[in-house]
Formats: sequence, structure tokens, C-alpha cells
Amino acid sequence: MILSARLNCEFPSRLNPHVSKPARIKRDISGVLLLDKPSRVSSNQALQIVKRIFGGRKAGHTGTLDPMATGLLPICFGQATKFSSALLGADKTYEATLRLGYYSTTGDAEGEISVAGGVAPRNLKLTLPQVETVLQDFAGVIMQVPPMYSALKHRGKPMYVYAREGVQIERQPREAVIHDLYVEALESDEMRIRVRCGSGTYIRTLAEDIGKALGCGGAYLTALRRTILGRFGLSQAYTLHALEAMPVPPRDSLLLPVDSLVRDLPAATLEASAAASVQQGRRVGYLADESFADGQTIRLYDQENRFLGLGEITAEGGISPKRLIGTEQMP
Repeated sequence: MILSARLNCEFPSRLNPHVSKPARIKRDISGVLLLDKPSRVSSNQALQIVKRIFGGRKAGHTGTLDPMATGLLPICFGQATKFSSALLGADKTYEATLRLGYYSTTGDAEGEISVAGGVAPRNLKLTLPQVETVLQDFAGVIMQVPPMYSALKHRGKPMYVYAREGVQIERQPREAVIHDLYVEALESDEMRIRVRCGSGTYIRTLAEDIGKALGCGGAYLTALRRTILGRFGLSQAYTLHALEAMPVPPRDSLLLPVDSLVRDLPAATLEASAAASVQQGRRVGYLADESFADGQTIRLYDQENRFLGLGEITAEGGISPKRLIGTEQMP
């Protein structure tokens, strides 16, 4: 109820997926839209708004952001939804603001806030060198206990469902990878950091653990913004308001091609007959590039450089179709 009310206040009705409006003709469009998601809007709500703006028949998002968080959220249309899982294991970069010395039931500003150590922190005397020394201990592989307010499943239900019911579930520590961790600002009980991490890292847990390591008893997130996901950056993203204000042709031109999701994979160009066979789901021989390894996934293109989909190298050096673009969607 509260989230819906905030959404209505922040966005006009034309951007609210819950407000009825005349039905539009759904379009079979394909591509990837990089959205700069606003705060207080869930990833699914943002998806529905973007889907309505573009009039897309089929769409999905990848790399879910919490409602409080802002920043990069890729929206996949049409054939791109087949390849959205390519970003699930991608590295991510966040800018996070921590309030030191306090605890939140949710790990962020949406929860009930209390003093972490039982005594309100007064005039924290942390220095930048002290903080940087402590943060070095978080570099590399660390262990994290997933927060109760997370999408991690227990007996088929997300943890946050149990948390809202007041039920605590024992969670086992999991590995997370922190590639880089920097302090960008430090003032009194507030600290802003930038972290580049692997998939499955809980930034709320990281914030709490950093607060404990600094001797503050804990910390919670007051702001979180994702700036990089895989090879995509926030500089390529667009806000909901900017999308709404655009005419259709220039707006459609913002869609990145479907294969932008899998550009990190090696590529192979097939002769016409082989391309036709692959599109029919048949395995083909391909011995031109011996650098491909058995079982490796590669991008496939035809002689006109049209993306066909993904294939897998067989033990004999051939290619087995793995995930393909529908022939009716080929330009």
C-alpha cells in the first residue's frame, strides 16, 4: 500500500502500470534497453512501465534491483529474453552509502532502525587510513550470511516472506567475491563506498559486516546505486521520464541488439548451408577454427553478419545448436 502510494506520487498516471488506459497494439520488438531505475519502484514495476512505453509484446528484466536501489537495470524485449541469463553471473559495480553505528531490520533505510551497540555513536573518530586498512580485509573471497530480507529460497518461498512474518530461518554462510572496494567519502557516521563484486554478493550484508569490522557495531544502507553490470554501464542508460518524452522512432533506436548480451563469447560465421541447417536445429561440422574447445559456447552468425543464436562445440569439432533466434524474427 505504501509503495503504491509513493509510486503514484513520484510518477504521473501515464507511467503507472496500475492505472487503466486504452489498450495499445502490442509490438514484436527485440533488443535490450538499459534503464536507470528510480528508487521506491520494484524491478518488476519498472519492467511493466517500460513494456507499456514501448508497447512490447514480450519483455523481462535481468539483474534485479531492490526497490530502494537505483541504477542500471537491463530490460530485454522479444528474442533478447532468450539470452537474458547471460548477465546472471556477471560482475557488478555499486555505489553505496552506509550509516555507521546503527542497525536496520532489513539492512537498508526501509527497515526499523536502532542503535547497533545499544549506545548512540557520538562523533565517530574514524580516519580514512583506518577505514582503508579495514576494507583491505574484505578484498577477494569472503563469507557472507545471506540476509533474511533476500530472494534466497527456503522450501520454495523467498526468505523475505518469512522475514515479514517474523520467522527467522537459519542461513549458511556463502562465498562472495569482492574485486575492488574503495572509500569515496567519510564524514561522521556516514561513509560512501564503491564496490565491484561477483554475482551473489549481498551489499546490505557487506555494509553491516564493514560496520562491525570498524568497531561501530554494524551499519545499514541509506542509498545504493548500480553503475555497471557486466559490460554495460550507467552512461548508456535512460530514465523513465526520458523514455516517456521521446517519439517512437528515436526511442526504438535506443534498443541495443540482441547479441549485445553475449558479446563476451567467441563468435563463428557460418556458410549459407550450415547457417540454414543450424536454424533448422541440426548439428553441423565446423573445422575452420581449432581454437574452440569441446563444450564451449559460441555466438553464431550468417554470411550477412546476422546473429543466429548460440551453439556448442562438439567433441568432433562440429556445432550443436543451443539457443537460436526465431527465423521469423530475422531482419
